[in-house]
Amino acid sequence: MINKVILIGNVGQDPEVRTLETGVKVARVRLATTERIFNRQTNETTEHTEWHTVTLWRGLAEVVDKYVRKGAQIYVEGSLRSREWERDGVKHYATEIVADELKLLGRRQDGAQSSYQQPQQNGYQQPQQGGYQQPQAGGYQQPQQPVIVDDNPDDLPF
Repeated sequence: MINKVILIGNVGQDPEVRTLETGVKVARVRLATTERIFNRQTNETTEHTEWHTVTLWRGLAEVVDKYVRKGAQIYVEGSLRSREWERDGVKHYATEIVADELKLLGRRQDGAQSSYQQPQQNGYQQPQQGGYQQPQAGGYQQPQQPVIVDDNPDDLPF
């Protein structure tokens, strides 16, 4: 089975970044993707914007905290996660993307792009000195499985 999402979009508001009691950092980004739709009958083009919630853990959350702001264009790769909970007798549903790769797009002073990935093994590979540089082969990585904080959505860090 495959559960893979690839998005390129613009960040709609400054990311929410939290550090859990365990010291693990988690970030939530609202990402807008816009598609243009041409109607042949009316000869008009309309735009449809879809908003996505992207969750990034550990080192990816650190990268988001340092370099991502409202308006930034980013590439995100990850998987869909759905959850539901009940509050005050009302069922709530949420679908989000849990990111395992992040690329910062758009312009930098040197014109380069940076890419960060979740690792296959535990641990964090610090980017080369200077912080915001193109990683070596294998790039920045984090564990594939996110840490499950709690199934109770009232305890989520956001």
